[in-house]
Amino acid sequence: ALDVSVQAQILSLLRELQRELNMGLLFITHNLSIVKKLADSVAVMQHGKCVENQRADTLLSAPTHPYTQKLLNSEPTGDPVPLPAGQAPLLEVDKLRVAFPIRKGILKRVVDHNVVVNNISFTLHPGETLGLVGESGSGKSTTGLALLRLIRSEGRIVFDGQSLDTLNRRQLLPVRHRIQVVFQDPNSSLNPRLNVLQIIEEGLRVHQPTLSGAQREQQVKAVMMEVGLDPETRHRYPAEFSGGQRQRIAVARALILKPSLIILDEPTSSLDKTVQAQILALLKSLQQKHRLAYIFISHDLHVVRALCHQVIVLRQGEVVEQGQCERVFTAPQQAYTRQLLALS
Repeated sequence: ALDVSVQAQILSLLRELQRELNMGLLFITHNLSIVKKLADSVAVMQHGKCVENQRADTLLSAPTHPYTQKLLNSEPTGDPVPLPAGQAPLLEVDKLRVAFPIRKGILKRVVDHNVVVNNISFTLHPGETLGLVGESGSGKSTTGLALLRLIRSEGRIVFDGQSLDTLNRRQLLPVRHRIQVVFQDPNSSLNPRLNVLQIIEEGLRVHQPTLSGAQREQQVKAVMMEVGLDPETRHRYPAEFSGGQRQRIAVARALILKPSLIILDEPTSSLDKTVQAQILALLKSLQQKHRLAYIFISHDLHVVRALCHQVIVLRQGEVVEQGQCERVFTAPQQAYTRQLLALS
């Protein structure tokens, strides 16, 4: 999955090569925005069959097959979940900074630091979503890892009134179940040697060790139903599920610990538009039901606009623009933000 800037560069390169070499191009994708920019004609596939094949401009403006219409209507739209008023902050971050040491010489002495995240501050309330957007290498995922206390950072992190930046590993353990994460690629984040029951119950074994096997299994079945998975499939392995189903497993693994905050690291970037829309609807439903706070890391600005209440635009670890999502997207103040929006 490429950010919008790199994507634009690759598409420009492909068009240039086509002109220079008089070359035909077969472009396989689930990204309809790329189809609009690149394709002359489009073949729409469903269950191994071509259900529609037309000139791109005709198909995109007046599709005839219901499946094509469904694809075109799956672009992220809508507004974030309404926020309850008068809530105390759940997460307060002040001047977050992450720097990795640069070591040189035989003794590997630290000679400098590579600053990858610098001076990020924000406040997040229960039920609220903060979007972190920017190009690859902008520091989005590093910020998420720092908030999870999986890498060292400087600055102040206060979660539900408790300062996390001063806690050691043992002191953090009682808090960890309340801050969970869903990673981008379920193929990498789900252990292929474990079945779904074992994957989802893993956190319960750590944070609720007194539960019996039957109690854990009952909770797994309940959370699978909540995320739209058949509990009867709990003994299957990740390879037996589709990409969207695997991401639902990852959401269930986070949700079973009853967190207050979930960090979502590009959870829909590898999914086609119809499945992406389903996962976004699931996330909104769970947020409304459990008053979950989300930190949504993405380079897909359409998804961010549909899900997030506030947004931070990052570039090379620095905050370029920050504010309420609708204001930033409709009236961006910075040239870099306007550039990202123009490319999306």
